[in-house]
Amino acid sequence: MTTFHWFLPTTGDGDQVGAATVAAGAAAHVRTPTVAYLSEVARAAEEAGFASVLTPVGAGCLDPLVMCTAIAQHTTTLRMLVAFRAGFTLPTLLAQQAEAFQWISGGRLALNVVTGGDQQEQRAYGDFVEHDGRYARTAEYLQVLRNTWKGERFDFHGDYYHVECGGLGTPLADVPPIYFGGASPAAEDVAAQYADVYLMWGEPPAAIAERVARMRAKAAAHGRTLRFGLRVHVIVRDDADQAWAEADRLLRGMDPGRIAAAQARFARMDSVGQARMTALNAGTADGLVIAPNLWAGIGLVREGAGTALVGSPVEIRQRLAEYEGVDEFILSGWPHLEEAHRVGEAVLSRKPGLTPVLA
Repeated sequence: MTTFHWFLPTTGDGDQVGAATVAAGAAAHVRTPTVAYLSEVARAAEEAGFASVLTPVGAGCLDPLVMCTAIAQHTTTLRMLVAFRAGFTLPTLLAQQAEAFQWISGGRLALNVVTGGDQQEQRAYGDFVEHDGRYARTAEYLQVLRNTWKGERFDFHGDYYHVECGGLGTPLADVPPIYFGGASPAAEDVAAQYADVYLMWGEPPAAIAERVARMRAKAAAHGRTLRFGLRVHVIVRDDADQAWAEADRLLRGMDPGRIAAAQARFARMDSVGQARMTALNAGTADGLVIAPNLWAGIGLVREGAGTALVGSPVEIRQRLAEYEGVDEFILSGWPHLEEAHRVGEAVLSRKPGLTPVLA
């Protein structure tokens, strides 16, 4: 069964491509990320049939755990896929916060581990650990986090964390699934050992298939299995011409100065995944169609997931079905409120007469 998720724009929203976290060339947001507005987006996603909403983490967006605690009160079944920066809080504290969130929300928390790929942003938070060290720290973080949830007293002595007689008072009944992304060898090693769902950004199906096969083998070496998720934007309209016209409209909203500012930020990052995204567009508005219906224009100004599937409902679902081995899709589009309804109807078969190709 394929699972679909939506995105919660806690930096703000609008009808142009906006930043996920730190604005460095993305469009200015015209809709303020109030609890009222974000709850509207969340309810739209819930009504459209999405399983959860992914909430980003970073210097340019509201704290995801705080915001999702509030928004969960305005939804009934929707899960909150909350991103967090491993290393910025103690894992024992996050374990306790997760326990409280599950109590408040009725067990609707999922967690997305973000190790961090922008050294300047990391240092602004006070974190000066380098790339591979951050992933080593994340590995310890997840070990401690999972041990804490068991409700048994434990000691842990690592390079980054030391715990004596830690653990919740009772086992956590609803342990949040751990979503984890990262394209470097260090990231893959951590995901293979500790993640439940390995997340990738939208690349051509052949590239994703290669990564799925490699990660399955890495997880199997640790006696584990993984689910696989793909994070990609969607531009869907009644026919292909209308969809590509919308992509062109978004591209016209990216002036050269904004593109240059964003590309300069991406170039300084030490994220392998970001480098893969940037390579797909090469910093230019030419040659952005990199596979059937897969458009790399988003990544000219937006960090992280930089591609969109563009086309008619049938085309979009055909392209999604071509990602063999992918169990979950995290989708989004601008504005996130209206597009949650549109994508739900067109892609999740909420529109009468459409037969789903994903089951």
